[in-house]
Amino acid sequence: MSSTRLVYRRYVDPIWKIKRALNVGSESLIKKHMKVIDDFAYGVIKAKRQQMKSMRESGEKEDILSRFLVESEKDPENMTDRYLKDIVLNFLIAGKDSSAVTMSWFFYMLCKNPLVHEKILQEIRDATGFNDSEKPEAEDFIARINDSVLDKMHYLHATLSETLRLYPAVPVDGRCAEEDDTLPDGYKLTKGDGVYYIAYAMGRMTRVWGEDAEDFRPERWIENGTFQHQSPFKFIAFHGGPRICLGKDFAYRQMKIVATALLWFFRFRLADQTQTVKYKTMVTLHIDGGLHVHAIPRTVP
Repeated sequence: MSSTRLVYRRYVDPIWKIKRALNVGSESLIKKHMKVIDDFAYGVIKAKRQQMKSMRESGEKEDILSRFLVESEKDPENMTDRYLKDIVLNFLIAGKDSSAVTMSWFFYMLCKNPLVHEKILQEIRDATGFNDSEKPEAEDFIARINDSVLDKMHYLHATLSETLRLYPAVPVDGRCAEEDDTLPDGYKLTKGDGVYYIAYAMGRMTRVWGEDAEDFRPERWIENGTFQHQSPFKFIAFHGGPRICLGKDFAYRQMKIVATALLWFFRFRLADQTQTVKYKTMVTLHIDGGLHVHAIPRTVP
């Protein structure tokens, strides 16, 4: 997290390139942090290469990194270890940080909206078939959470989407023009120009989401008890078009599994009931100071 914060500061630090050349200040810290990150990523690649040998012998299914390693054997000149290292970092940053910050905001909103919390809990009961009188072990409960069960959880999906609408994991995103171009409204771009959009602001626009755009209301995503998808150019948390987030469906699945398990076994309460959290401006939208909650086993009255 500290590394991404330091990198983000480059946007407002006019002399960061000089500091990088002199290896001083924040750029010196970034260099030290990147050494740790690079060593970890290269270690993952090395371990995966060794693991692949036994995977091929046992017939196990390959994961994403394994597939990239297979391709690198065909084209070692272009798919170097440095290229693979960048892919690993993308997995870590895009697949871990974004889901983690979203879950923090999700539980914060549940603490602030206990009725939403209870509606999700009832949906979990209905979808899994467990009731409050049953006391399944964690392993047995999690084993029940398959795709069929997750597909029934429309309100949980809506609550996660509403969280992302108000608190997108990546609040500001953009692209760089690789060649001269013209936008649909006639605005001309020159090669190298950056085009940015602010997902945080777009999710709160009344002309897009209605007069209650600032309100946390998962029901806006539900029609006749079923979750209703929105255009990715309206709900922009995962980007849109050919560059839409590849991990969108996986992220939802992962967050729904974690939320279902935690909400079944625990009740959550803010450590400070009067707390109104603030965000920290970074690449991903972190809660400033972190989220402090009490997790109380649901078996406790």
